[in-house]
Amino acid sequence: MADFGVLIFPAHYAVAPDVLAKAAEARGFESLFLPEHTHIPASRETPWPGGAELPRQYWHSHDPFIALACAATVTTSLKLGTGITLVTERDPILMAKQVASLDFLSGGRVLLGVGAGWNVEEMANHGVDFTTRWRVLRERVLAMRAIWSEEEAEFHGEYVDFDRLWAYPKPVQVGGPKILLGASSKWTYARIAEYGDGWFPIHQDASRAAAQGGVDYAAGIAATREAWDAAGRDGKPDFSIFGLGPDQGRVEELLEMGFNRVIFGLPSADADTVMPLLDTYAEIGHSING
Repeated sequence: MADFGVLIFPAHYAVAPDVLAKAAEARGFESLFLPEHTHIPASRETPWPGGAELPRQYWHSHDPFIALACAATVTTSLKLGTGITLVTERDPILMAKQVASLDFLSGGRVLLGVGAGWNVEEMANHGVDFTTRWRVLRERVLAMRAIWSEEEAEFHGEYVDFDRLWAYPKPVQVGGPKILLGASSKWTYARIAEYGDGWFPIHQDASRAAAQGGVDYAAGIAATREAWDAAGRDGKPDFSIFGLGPDQGRVEELLEMGFNRVIFGLPSADADTVMPLLDTYAEIGHSING
């Protein structure tokens, strides 16, 4: 049976995250995902990969972990996902604490979608050079895994360096939540096999695919599985895709390719706008799962 979730930029003018979470759980959705940008530099030098005009919700959104904590308080089974959180803009010791706290207080419901980011100036404001962003992300993820898993964690890398420390709570999910890597480059699949738990690409509609170059999702799934097996990883990788609209045929195609989780996109709008679309997505999920 496929898992279905929804994703929204939790803008301050949109439906509140707790209201949406409660409605999503009541309609049978498995998960709620929230993206993030700490800010958008007013220079607007880096082009948005999604097109010419950057939507205003990119700089009007709540912090995802605080918004997901609100969602956790009104739900009991809904999984709480970041889609994606920019690890390159977060201190790894602090982020490890935030993720562990959310996972502990929610009873082990966190899914951690991560990425390196696309805005050169944004990550520069956080002291990260664009050319090193994936190396920084790798070390920060590995450091967080150590903090989540070890009584006295330490990490010594090029970008992250700390001696033995104590940090609690530990996540309910042993070793921490699943880490889903939001990228689609040729290097993505080996990165998943080394320090991730699954692939988390954005869905490209026809206009986005034309602007960015299409992603072969079936090939990406195959490459992930090949890298996973070559690394000697146990179990199976997770395959989630986000940003779909109300197209049941396309959803079925993606599930047939091997995705186990489909995450529908919602606009950053009020409840009167969002709830009917939530109902439409729920109907698609119920139709597919029976």
